[in-house]
This record gives sequence, structure tokens and C-alpha cells, in this order.
Amino acid sequence: MKRVMTAMSGGVDSSVAAHVLAGWEDVEQEGAYIRTWQHEDNFFGDCPAGQEIEDARAVAEQVGVPFRVVNLVDHYREKVVDYLVRGYKAGITPNPDVHCNLEVKFGAFLDIALEAGFEAVATGHYCRKRENPDGTHDIIEGADKNKDQSYFLALLRQDQLLRALFPIGDIAKPEVREIARKAGFAIADKKDSQGICFLGKVDISEFLRARIPDNPGEILTHLGKVVGEHRGLHHYTLGQRKGIGVPSNTDNKAYVVVGKDAGRNHLLVAFDEPEAPIYVRRATLGPISFTNREVPGRVSLLAKPRYRDSSTPVELVPESDGRTTVLFDEVQRALAPGQVMALYDGEVLLGGGVYYSPAHG
Repeated sequence: MKRVMTAMSGGVDSSVAAHVLAGWEDVEQEGAYIRTWQHEDNFFGDCPAGQEIEDARAVAEQVGVPFRVVNLVDHYREKVVDYLVRGYKAGITPNPDVHCNLEVKFGAFLDIALEAGFEAVATGHYCRKRENPDGTHDIIEGADKNKDQSYFLALLRQDQLLRALFPIGDIAKPEVREIARKAGFAIADKKDSQGICFLGKVDISEFLRARIPDNPGEILTHLGKVVGEHRGLHHYTLGQRKGIGVPSNTDNKAYVVVGKDAGRNHLLVAFDEPEAPIYVRRATLGPISFTNREVPGRVSLLAKPRYRDSSTPVELVPESDGRTTVLFDEVQRALAPGQVMALYDGEVLLGGGVYYSPAHG
């Protein structure tokens, strides 16, 4: 029997993952809610943790598995919250969900499971896992392409993947909900959580506003003309058009954010047209993390520049400093430093890297 600890968030995906796993004859399962946010730490007045724990516990009882709450509040604050805030203060746009999978779900949570005598952890991710003849494992895109979440696992290492299970990777989302209804789960029609990983209804803008004080500065065009004043660089993202505070010109051309100069506290804008600096055919990644074997040398692959993007052909050109130049077949818009590019060979996730910022690494 393989002992598995299943991360149960109180949502439909992880609940059905536990339900499916309960039908595997060679698995002994225990459910666990990963607590990352305390009620008393939440000044927004809408912390979902209490209800989520009860929802997860109720499903565990229906599935017939033991249930525990794993406290990772301090680890989450250090590895995800502080990472997020530092990034925005530095003028980049971190991806908390990718980092959360790396450091929390398949990091500290996996470590706790192994220390408790479990051999693997299971989650409700829409992706699949394949064992290769040499004993290594690969992540494959989920069968439901509209819900595929392999992108968010792009930075996982092989040692983490070896201990991971994805019970609903072969199931489409509508079928997942139908399974939940047939099982009698009260959460069968519960809405999917939005916002920061593990924070549910808390909006990212609201979250940052409470942690980073406004620091007004000049808004400049990419050619150096002052056109306004911003509230603080953390309020803006690359490619943003609305809410900049700079009106369109007489030709009704709208400004778009094309960069941030954190050293001078300048927000850079340009007219949103094909010549704007946010439209690129090349980008730079920091060190690439490969989930299995490293892909050596100059090579052509597929990539998802952002989560919802379709796979697009790219050429990777390794540089002597450890970074990698990415050449795109098609023009890309607003590839923000700090965000993640996932790399693929067909449906197989190869790994990923973070868009490089010269000022912040």
C-alpha cells in the first residue's frame, strides 16, 4: 500500500481528487488542509480559511479518510508573501501561484508528508504524470485543455515530481463537477477560487496596497517626455491600459505601460501600437529549471509565454552568463519581468524560467 497525503482546499477539484484516489486499491490516503493564513492576520474581513477547512473536513468524512490541518503559515509568509511583496517593491511582477507550488505544496507540505511516513502527495491539478522506462517522470498537459494547469508546475524538480500524484488529470472539469454531485458533496457547485494562491477572495491589488506604501513618481514616455504622475510602481503592470491616469492624445491613441524604472521611480508608457516596446520577438529568461532532463544547447521547442497562452514555437539560445535568449516565431505582447515561461515538447512539460530583469536578476 502506498500512503498518500492529499491536499484538500475545500474546493471541488481537490475534493474529487480525494474521491478518485479513494478508489485506488493500492493507496492508503489521508486528507490535509494546508493552512497558510490565520484569521487574526486577515484585516480584509473576508478570510475564507475557516469555511474552507470545514468544507474539506466534510468531504474527507464522506470519502472515509482521516483528515488533518497542516500549519504552514510562517513558511507561506516567508516563501510566498514576502517573495511577492519584494518583487513588486522592486518593480517586477512575480508569479505567486508557480512559487506556491514550488515552495509550499510540493515543498514544505511534501516534506511534512514524508516525515510523517507518507510516500507521496496528491493535488487537484489538471495535469497528468508519466513514468518513463528509466524510472524518471514527466508532467503531461491535462486532458481538459481549457483547464490544463501544467504551466503552474513549470519550476518543479524531478525529486518533487517523483512524489506527486494528480488524480483528476484525465478528467474534464464538467465531469469533475458531475462526480462531486453524484458523490453528494455540498461543494459540487462551489465557484473556483480566484486571486492569490491560498488567499481565495483577496484581490492582488488590495493585498499589495496594504503592504506597500504609495510612492508617487513621474510617468514618462519611453522617449523621455513627462506626461503625468503615478501612485507607486506596484500599482501597475506591463501592458496595462486602463487606470494609468494619462489621457489619450488628440488622435485618440491610448497609452500603455511599457516598463518600470525602479531606480528612478519612473513609470514608462507609450502609445499602444505595433511599434511600442511591449511588442517583442525575443526575451531573456533567468536560469531554466528542467523538470526532468536538461535540454542542451540551442534548440527549438514550444512555450507558453503566459498561463492562458497557447503553445507557440520558440528557439532557445543559451548565453554564457547562465541566462537564455528566447526567440519567438510570432510577436509577443507584454512579457513582464518576474513572470514565468513554461517550456514544452508537444504535451510534455520540460520546465520553465522567469523573465529576466536587468535591474533585479
